[in-house]
Amino acid sequence: MTRVRVARILLIVLGIWAAVAYAAVFNVFVLAKPDPANPVKFFDNRAVILMGGMLLLVWCLIGGILQRVLRDPFKRFVRRVPIGWRTRFVLLCIIFALLEEAVTTGLTNLAPLFGGVTEAARITASKNYLEVVCLHSVIVFIPSYIVWAVILSFFDFAPAEVMLLYGLTGWLMELVTFGPDNVGMIGMWAFVYGLMVYLPACTVPEDRNVRRVRWWYWPITVVVLFFAGVPFVPVVYLIRRLIGYTGA
Repeated sequence: MTRVRVARILLIVLGIWAAVAYAAVFNVFVLAKPDPANPVKFFDNRAVILMGGMLLLVWCLIGGILQRVLRDPFKRFVRRVPIGWRTRFVLLCIIFALLEEAVTTGLTNLAPLFGGVTEAARITASKNYLEVVCLHSVIVFIPSYIVWAVILSFFDFAPAEVMLLYGLTGWLMELVTFGPDNVGMIGMWAFVYGLMVYLPACTVPEDRNVRRVRWWYWPITVVVLFFAGVPFVPVVYLIRRLIGYTGA
C-alpha cells in the first residue's frame, strides 16, 4: 500500500471520527438540562458546541468539498502566477489560514444566535478579526508554512500527506495550548488545519528534484512543524506588550 493511499485512508477515518465525536457531544448537550446553579455556563458551552459544528460544516465539509472539486482549475490558474513555487506555497497557506480564521471569528461574533450569553461563548481569542490573526493564530503559523516549503524542496510529500501531517500538527498545537479536552477532537482539528495547506500543496510542481519519503519521515515532520513556531511565540508576546494589548 502506498504512502498516499495510507494518508487518504487516515483522512477518511479522521473525518468519520470528527462527525461521530461531534454527534456524541452534541447529543449530550441536547439531552442535558441546564444546571440550575449555573445556567449561563451551560448555555455558553452549548453555544461553543454549536459553533464548532458550524465550523465542521462550513470549513471542513463544504470547504473541503469545494477544494477537491476546484483543485485542478485552481492549480492551473495559480501556476500561471510568475513567482517561485515556494513563495507561492507560503502565501497561499497564509491566505487559506486567513480564510479559516474569518469563518471562526465570524461564528464567534454570531454566538448570541447559538444561545451564547457571555463573552465566554466563543471559539476564537477575540471577536476582532485583526487581533485574532495578527496577535494569536496566523502570525504563529507562518514559520511552519516556511518550514513546509523547505521540506517540500527536498522530499516528495504528496498533497494528501501534507494535509494529514499538518492536520495532526494543528491538533497537537491545540492540545498543548488548550488542554486534554482536545484529545477527542483530533478529527476536527486535522481537517481544520489540514485544509489550510491542501490546495497550496497541490500547486507544488510534481517534477521537482526531490528524495523519496520514508514512513518514519511522517512523525519527524510533525515534530519539526510543531516546534517551528515555538521560537516566534515570545516575539508575539513582546509585540502584545509593546502595543499594550490586554486581550486573551
